[in-house]
Amino acid sequence: MNMKIFDVYHKSSKSKARTGLLTLPHGTVKTPVFMPVGTCASVKAISKDDINEMGFEIILANTYHLYLRPGADLIQEAGGLHNFTQYKGNFLTDSGGFQVFSLSDLRKINPEGVKFQSHIDGSYHMFTPENIVETQVKFNSDIQMQLDVCTAYGAEKKQAQNDLKITSNWLLRAKKTWEEAREKGYQGILFPIVQGNFYEDLRKESAEFVSSLDFPGIAIGGLSVGESSDEFVHFLNHTMQYLPDEKPVYVMGIGTPEYILEAVEAGVDMFDCVLPTRNARNGSYFTHDGMLSIKQKRFERDFSPLDKECKCKVCRTYSRAYLRHLFKEQEILSSMLASYHNLYFLNNFIKEIRLAIEEDRFEEYKKAFLERFKKGQIV
Repeated sequence: MNMKIFDVYHKSSKSKARTGLLTLPHGTVKTPVFMPVGTCASVKAISKDDINEMGFEIILANTYHLYLRPGADLIQEAGGLHNFTQYKGNFLTDSGGFQVFSLSDLRKINPEGVKFQSHIDGSYHMFTPENIVETQVKFNSDIQMQLDVCTAYGAEKKQAQNDLKITSNWLLRAKKTWEEAREKGYQGILFPIVQGNFYEDLRKESAEFVSSLDFPGIAIGGLSVGESSDEFVHFLNHTMQYLPDEKPVYVMGIGTPEYILEAVEAGVDMFDCVLPTRNARNGSYFTHDGMLSIKQKRFERDFSPLDKECKCKVCRTYSRAYLRHLFKEQEILSSMLASYHNLYFLNNFIKEIRLAIEEDRFEEYKKAFLERFKKGQIV
């Protein structure tokens, strides 16, 4: 395939942490990178101008939800996700596999694909590796993901083996459809997904298989699905040793500072999670001194900034007392301001990580950040 989209800039001398640059159809992306999740082609409570203002170069959208509503044909008619949303940066779209997996009572997986019922109206649909690629082509995704089977945490090995076999077969079928789309002018990239549940030999088998196919980048799925943090770290590092150094690696579904730092140290380049905006809607803010729950009464007359070290417009403008008031009154503005702050905080956190790697002090940065962050609530 020989399609190069990634350049490594600097490697840590003490770990696998690295900085790099992704070259995609809608601009370059500095790595490591955190991608905000815009499930329905919208990052909840955040405008595309906010996204641009904060400096994000890529966001994620969800194939399952967009397939059901408004539909791939409508998005294609609008000129793809970029014209439909007017966000002109890059879009990564997941395959919908995890969402279908979570509908355990509404879906049935077989070697052909997965049949499921819509959570919206109960109508029946079929996802196949081929039509998932075709759907994401209609979206004009810059990076699209293969359809995969995400095996539940705690599954028996036989189940994990069967699911991995299906995922691997689906990858070969997706690859063929994607290559056909590329021949017709589609510019987007397809990432395969490493699975194998929590079995070392299956993870190794999957990682070596996807590496042998020489895709431009690789995703690791099936982690952060209920396992302990120690298990996450172990299986992440175990998987990474079988992946090529020159390809960008994306670990799906992580968004806490602890997990991001572990992933970066392991050599991961990309990650996403709904956590920052979901926490925001529940009144939970990221700060340098841990998570802050704004609903607490102790902030009722606290007129200091949310985080004195944060330079976002929320921290520069509003007090904890006002933010608490907005949350208690269930004002829409509460979700908007909290989401902006949490995404700004994480994006700035990633910028600090990149600088620390380039200055060859990432491991010291990680230790100092976590020591302070893990102290918990602000006193």
